[in-house]
Amino acid sequence: ASGKLIIPTVIEERPVNNIESSAFAYCRSLTSVTIPEGVTSIGIKTFYKCTSLKSIAIPDSVTSIGDEAFQDCTSLTSITIPDSVTSIGRSAFLACTSLTSITIPDGVNSIGEGAFCFCSRVTNITIPDGVTSIGASAFFECTSLTSITIPDSVTSIGDWAFLTCERLTSITIPDSVTSIGDNAFQDCTSLTSITIPDSVTSIGDWAFGNCTNLSAVTFLGDALKIVINAFEDSSPTIYREPDAKGWGDTFAGRPVKLITEKP
Repeated sequence: ASGKLIIPTVIEERPVNNIESSAFAYCRSLTSVTIPEGVTSIGIKTFYKCTSLKSIAIPDSVTSIGDEAFQDCTSLTSITIPDSVTSIGRSAFLACTSLTSITIPDGVNSIGEGAFCFCSRVTNITIPDGVTSIGASAFFECTSLTSITIPDSVTSIGDWAFLTCERLTSITIPDSVTSIGDNAFQDCTSLTSITIPDSVTSIGDWAFGNCTNLSAVTFLGDALKIVINAFEDSSPTIYREPDAKGWGDTFAGRPVKLITEKP
């Protein structure tokens, strides 16, 4: 396939309701695709390495986008994911280096591992309220991402989820999150402060490692389980509530002060 492709609604008197895995993989001359209403799934590696693909129309009937479906579609500048989609597969948009914006619809409940990894031009992402899990490396090396809000539905932030998001200046972690994975925010060198809600019970290795401008981490609950290198090569002051329990003078190698002492 090459150029502009319009997939028909019927082939040989049979309705088209899915696009099989690798159906258009390596079609490097394909520039645009229109998927017909009635298709419910886009399979694994369907448009893998379609490096000239600039636009694609996904109908409201689609409910899932498979693993690596659009991986290495390096010419894709924007995509509208319809409200019908509930899951975005592993590495679905990995290395879509021309993508500048992504709108994730309210129906999505899971973002797979590496889903938007290496999307280096994306500046902002809105994660909807229905998402309960953000997979490992989901936004790894989204180096243009400046801010992100995580909704109350998310319970865990996976390993390497925001690793090397070097322009990320702010992030809001909701009360629903209970764990922050290994290297989750490592190398987020523009992050200056972050508040950890009292729902969080564990923070992994190098979770905030090499966050060289991180000056303040505020904990809203009791002292929690944390590894000593969670703030490796970072130098924040830890701030805590006056009535919180289990705190000492230091925490994971960093000095602890009361919230009332924050500058």
